[in-house]
Amino acid sequence: MAGLIKREDIDEVRQRTDIKEVVDGYVTLKGAGLGSFKGLCPFHDERSPSFTVRPQVGRYHCFGCGEDGDVISFVQKLDHTSFHEAVEKLAARIGYELRYEDGGTGPSREEVGKRQRLLDAHKIADEFFRAQLLTAGAAEGRRFLQLRGFDRGAAEHFGVGYAPQGWDALLKHLRGRGFTDAELKLTGMFSAGGPGNQQRIYDRFRGRLIWPIRDIAGDTIGFGARKLYEDDQGPKYLNTPETTLYKKSQVLYGIDLAKRNIAKDRQLVVVEGYTDVMACHLAGIPTAVATCGTAFGADHIKIARRLLSDDGTGGEVIFTFDGDAAGQKAALRAFEEDQRFVAQTYVAVEPTGADPCDLRQTRGDAAVRELISTRRPLFEFAIRAALRRHNLDTVEGRVAALRESAPVVAQIRDAGIRPAYARELAGWLGMSVEDVGGAVAAAAKRGSQGPPQNSALNSAQNSTVGLAALPASGVTPSYYRPDPRDPVASMERQALEVALQEPGMLGGGIWERFAAVRFATPAYQAIHDAIRATGLAHADDSVMWVEKLRQEVPEPLQPLVSELAVVPLPAHTAEAVQKYCRDILARLFELQITRVKADKMGQLQRLDAAAHPEEFQRLNRELMMLEMERRALRSDA
Repeated sequence: MAGLIKREDIDEVRQRTDIKEVVDGYVTLKGAGLGSFKGLCPFHDERSPSFTVRPQVGRYHCFGCGEDGDVISFVQKLDHTSFHEAVEKLAARIGYELRYEDGGTGPSREEVGKRQRLLDAHKIADEFFRAQLLTAGAAEGRRFLQLRGFDRGAAEHFGVGYAPQGWDALLKHLRGRGFTDAELKLTGMFSAGGPGNQQRIYDRFRGRLIWPIRDIAGDTIGFGARKLYEDDQGPKYLNTPETTLYKKSQVLYGIDLAKRNIAKDRQLVVVEGYTDVMACHLAGIPTAVATCGTAFGADHIKIARRLLSDDGTGGEVIFTFDGDAAGQKAALRAFEEDQRFVAQTYVAVEPTGADPCDLRQTRGDAAVRELISTRRPLFEFAIRAALRRHNLDTVEGRVAALRESAPVVAQIRDAGIRPAYARELAGWLGMSVEDVGGAVAAAAKRGSQGPPQNSALNSAQNSTVGLAALPASGVTPSYYRPDPRDPVASMERQALEVALQEPGMLGGGIWERFAAVRFATPAYQAIHDAIRATGLAHADDSVMWVEKLRQEVPEPLQPLVSELAVVPLPAHTAEAVQKYCRDILARLFELQITRVKADKMGQLQRLDAAAHPEEFQRLNRELMMLEMERRALRSDA
């Protein structure tokens, strides 16, 4: 008969149990003064550690959320057990035999809490599957492991097992151990079939290789199963469905084996599959874990941050993904969660697209270690992914690429390296550092204030925009007043003032050169397009000239055309006006040459000279001609 645990035994368990050792299984603790340890609270999400443990008094307290208690309450809350179950679990941990009131002997199997019964069923199933891997019927499973470079020792270390073919091998085994069908239905290890109330349960996993999925404390809470036979009509991988034990958004395969090394090395490596975890651990990367049929999300990050002690003092999270489109998509999803970490996030993608398991098979353990060591920042991966979506050999493609990648650079948390990546981005795009830096700054400003409201341009607006404010392809643009502090925008404005007020300066060979210029500022480019479309046919009639241009530009820009046409030029004589106009146009053309040179330099940087020697020489000749042209403009000025 079950009874209450004697009070003195409860006190003895509480006293004999090292609370720091128990908490260490869930949270990475660091010394925080004499007799105190601190870590990130497991009860709420925080960026700075406020969860404190005092082993001398056997208590914990979080100064952030107010949670506190002793080792028993800690186990109750983290493992979701009753007080009774928590005491029994801790007693078993230290090998202490509990006594019960009124001659009781402890709870019977039927009286054990539902969660513990589920854990017991999983533990027995785990042992059953592992034993089955050694039978004759599991030859295909052993062959699968051998072909992937995993010997018997590796299988035992990771608890790999085998689910026999047939419908009820595990069912019979667990029934024989005293579990009822009602209990077994709750485990997720069985499926049901048959009409109405006559439904019968049968093994969910049949003829498959089995990996036990364990929680951070090492308890088996679910299974992952890999198809072995061609006649198996099920999916390649089949996992336990959601149960009271198994929540896939909160589970990381391998966390029980990796947690100590994650805490010690301040490193977490996220791979995609069970065999990838095995390959990494065996190759000397014991910090590897994998998600179980879902993306790496917010709940996984909470677990990772507690283990990493993610408080801004170091640590790194490395994602490995296949090199295919799905892998790149997964990497970009991970980047969306990047800001939840204080630790630096990286991505490691093998150029051939091989995953860690394939890499270890073909090139050995050293290749897996090299893959992790050659990681690169996740934000760099996101930037390059953005660039690959655009044609960088066209002005429009580069501007679109900048528009997409500038916000990524703006999100880089380390203010020391953000400008360096802005310069890198300028090189990759073949654009000026000033243009890219301005776009990044504008993106950062919008990120802190939210997106600007769409509105027509008018003289009252003072919205700051950079190249990143350009609309996406296929979207009707909304024009914003260019930033008067932007030297490029200021130069372009002055050139348009000259063109609108002194169109005669565009005659002869100047017109072709002016028409070929590309303006960086969206509003000014639209007005330039209108000038090219209108031509110089009515340029001798200022009123007609300006009105034609007003009708040619989008309606929101009509007030700006009028403004440019009437603003006074900074000259007081006809001769001075002519000189001013020549100087402004020369500066505009020099700016255009600089841009074209940057484009060519970008192409040169992206070009493999050894593979394309003729193209390499052609670009160098063109760069030389552009420089000669630029010098000629300066000498004429």
